[in-house]
Amino acid sequence: MSPVDAALVLLVEDEPQMRRFLRAALTGHGYRLLEVETGTAALTEVATRNPEVILLDLGLPDMDGIEFTRRLREWSRTPVIVISARGQEKDKVAALDAGADDYLTKPFGVEELLARMRVARRHREAAAGTPEDAVFELGEIRVDFVRRQAFLSGADVHLTPTEWRLLATLVRHAGKVVTHRQLLKEAWGAAYAGETSYLRVYMGQLRHKLEPDPTRPRYLVTETGVGYRLRVE
Repeated sequence: MSPVDAALVLLVEDEPQMRRFLRAALTGHGYRLLEVETGTAALTEVATRNPEVILLDLGLPDMDGIEFTRRLREWSRTPVIVISARGQEKDKVAALDAGADDYLTKPFGVEELLARMRVARRHREAAAGTPEDAVFELGEIRVDFVRRQAFLSGADVHLTPTEWRLLATLVRHAGKVVTHRQLLKEAWGAAYAGETSYLRVYMGQLRHKLEPDPTRPRYLVTETGVGYRLRVE
């Protein structure tokens, strides 16, 4: 059995002709294939089936492929190769900045795709050993990255999009200090890197929603003059 025989590939593509083409090409070279048509279904498959490579079309019916990639990168490092008819430089840059590993413009040759998949798999193997989970639990807090939801003692906690981005960033770096600049960049964008007053307001809101006593935070702790940390001790 060759190394390819055990490799599971997730194809995220809603165009039947392209799915048929890739199904024949990949299964003919020994890959196992999962096929989904939406970003929502793809996130679930990554969490439950742990594919080695994701082949991603950008024009999905429920969300743009770039948004899918951003959401995936909140909790997973599974290699993503974009396969898209969008060939403009701005589209490639946006996909790569969102966290994609490679970008192929349709139409493309099978041999080139297979070569890029081999590179992606090598990168995945090199990164092996670092934990990644779709669900994070700490005390009474549970964070589900696939559903983009937080729970406190089993009850759903409503978070605004900004609160979610802040919490997701702290969870990804659990136990480590995350600087003001990094949190602002993740939640609002690089243009807001100096707006530390935003952080104080939104971290206060997060504490009221997640901490037993917001005035004496157990989990979302301040590192004075530097940033914040999700305490995991």
